Amino acid sequence: MQIVESSFPSLLRTILFVIGGIVLLRFIGQLMNAKRNLAEEDALMKKKRAEEKERVEKQKNLGKTTVQQKGSIKEAEDIPFEEL
Repeated sequence: MQIVESSFPSLLRTILFVIGGIVLLRFIGQLMNAKRNLAEEDALMKKKRAEEKERVEKQKNLGKTTVQQKGSIKEAEDIPFEEL
């Protein structure tokens, strides 16, 4: 049977390991937060660019009339003039 004695240097080493682990976890948390903020900023910038592009396009086409086809051409039926 072995008797384990705790000593002052081993206590300090344990405290340093705990403090080091906490510092490391905080650093990793800050890196992850910065990465998330960059992703959010990138998404926001893409949205702003899309809105600006749409605004410019609408400003360019202001007052113009466009005809958009709703269905396919196959739905239209061609009838002879006499049946009218």
